[in-house]
Amino acid sequence: MSEATDRPADGDAWADACAEDFEAEKARRRAQYGPQPGSAAEELRKLVDAVADKVASLQSPLLGVAAQGAVQQVIKQAKSAVEPVIERNPDLFDHLAAAGNELLAAYRSAVEGQEARWTRTTEGAGGAGAPKKAADDPSDPRDEGPGGSEHIDLD
Repeated sequence: MSEATDRPADGDAWADACAEDFEAEKARRRAQYGPQPGSAAEELRKLVDAVADKVASLQSPLLGVAAQGAVQQVIKQAKSAVEPVIERNPDLFDHLAAAGNELLAAYRSAVEGQEARWTRTTEGAGGAGAPKKAADDPSDPRDEGPGGSEHIDLD
């Protein structure tokens, strides 16, 4: 059999079938896991709305009518300050979220590297699993003194 007979005659039919399968898979995942989060700008808008609704719903008898009115005014001002920023710069929040993920990955990498140095064991005279002594390990940051360039303090 030749390749020409193995493929569908219409190239668009294949693309249409793939698109249908993809949409069906997305629908299945939405049903199983719920809707995916929106962009960072949409999530910020939802957060502002949720906080505003929660603050508005807290009506304490200790607060007078004037205080509740002041709280409502502050909520309106905060929303009016946030909305234009979100509208003008929706991609900004996606970039900030990506930068936060990069910072988290860098932090995780630094911590994992430091943990690996702390938990390194030797197979030598102390037997398997015996921790290295600071004097035996030239890469131990404790041996570098105050001018060491490898010191990472994450506490």
